[in-house]
Amino acid sequence: MQKAWIYLENGMFFEALSFGAEGSSVGEIVFNTSMSGYQEIITDPSYAGQFITFSMPEIGIVGVNSFDAESKIPYCKGILVREYNAKFSNFRAEENLEKLLKKYNIMGLAQINTRDLIKTIRNEGAMMMIASTIISDKELLKEELHKSQRIEEINYIEKVSTKVPYVHQQSIFDFGTFSYAKSQTQKKIVAIDFGIKTNILNELTAVGLEVEVLPYNFDAESLIKRFKIGEISGVFLSNGPGDPMVLTKEVMEIKKLIVHKIPMFGICLGHQLLSIAHGYNTYKLKFGHHGGNHPVKNLKTGGVEITSQNHNYSVPEEIEEVAHVTHRNLFDNTIEGVEYKDSPIFSVQHHPESSPGPKEASILFKKFAAML
Repeated sequence: MQKAWIYLENGMFFEALSFGAEGSSVGEIVFNTSMSGYQEIITDPSYAGQFITFSMPEIGIVGVNSFDAESKIPYCKGILVREYNAKFSNFRAEENLEKLLKKYNIMGLAQINTRDLIKTIRNEGAMMMIASTIISDKELLKEELHKSQRIEEINYIEKVSTKVPYVHQQSIFDFGTFSYAKSQTQKKIVAIDFGIKTNILNELTAVGLEVEVLPYNFDAESLIKRFKIGEISGVFLSNGPGDPMVLTKEVMEIKKLIVHKIPMFGICLGHQLLSIAHGYNTYKLKFGHHGGNHPVKNLKTGGVEITSQNHNYSVPEEIEEVAHVTHRNLFDNTIEGVEYKDSPIFSVQHHPESSPGPKEASILFKKFAAML
């Protein structure tokens, strides 16, 4: 490992050891409270443009493999950890985490007091930072950070979304056979890719849906025509990175789908875009929700589901004017799910496909299939 230096926009400056890509990188720092699944977290496209601080102190023990990636290419800027373990011990592992980070030019920063750092983020909120293995001077790092674009000024959706349409073939992973299961498709839907996770697609096919994935800059009129002739039964709006308010054209297209009563299911960014399309703008949370252990109360059943989450924005309370709130976050009481009153549309803020977290909310995919 070589030395690296980190500067946060609040003035914090500290040294670390690098085990990933070399050079300098700027992004927004957030923290994740998951106890496991670091590969799924790192490869989640919703982390595009961000540095992930892991609260789990030991990272790297289970290595990485070709099965657990949530996207073909990871888009996060880097990870910050207390201890990195280059030597892995897991029968599924194919290589260590360091090789994955270096392959995709992602910084890995270790020997950091992550407990103290996470307290800072909780108190002061998510903020921009710069990390470097070549610049050690605090003032130079500060200068580089201040002249760099902020995360909300960059449209990461166009970076993470597919460039060409495709049909997703595989289903959920079967640990009995160590292969992806195949399911019988009954209805066809279109999934709009704003940075979709692989396991979300797997869960959609697992409930009997044929899934055609389209780029984020989709044309609503063509989907409306296909719906009217029975070619597709509904539309899914995926998760993704960044500020949903920058996607003005996509919101206009979603409004057209709403007018024509197209059945829709939105997750995370998709949930936020549906809110904006209904006239209720989102707002940024102080430090967001990132982890695999967030309790969410299902207001329809009274049960509590432990969920996987990754988002910095939330929908406003005023949305109750047009939708029934179905889920609430028990950490801060923010809205986690809604069903719209006059449309066959529902959405949730958390990630019910459970990757890498618990599977308690995955029943929502069956709900979507039954609604079509």
